[in-house]
Amino acid sequence: MTKTKTIGSASAQNNGEAYRTSVVTGDFNLTVDEPTEYGGGATGPAPADYLCTALASCKAITIRMYAQRKGWRVDQVAVNVSFMKSNQGAAGVNSFFCEIRLTGALSEAQRQRILQIARICPIERLLDKPNEIVTVLAE
Repeated sequence: MTKTKTIGSASAQNNGEAYRTSVVTGDFNLTVDEPTEYGGGATGPAPADYLCTALASCKAITIRMYAQRKGWRVDQVAVNVSFMKSNQGAAGVNSFFCEIRLTGALSEAQRQRILQIARICPIERLLDKPNEIVTVLAE
């Protein structure tokens, strides 16, 4: 029997301030909103921005962990992620474009190995699989 493990959770509450939504995850309070062009107040990142944030930060953390374990000198890891919905791209699938910038004393072989490791960060593996979303109405 497969045992499932919760690896993240969040609660969101919207009190009628257009799209501004308060989110609690662990000990952190976040604000989510839509840009003014979509009727929001731009008081916080949009949901898709948080999705990009999860992927970018996971890649950066994964790279840092790997470099530390190998004893490689990586001064800075910078990851930029852009998200394109399936109806905006030629391939007809959702696309995340990830650009990694590394500074430090790394050989080309080390840089290529880091790229391989970045491609298997936990969030990328999660997004790369079919996912099931179960939504129910509370009583």
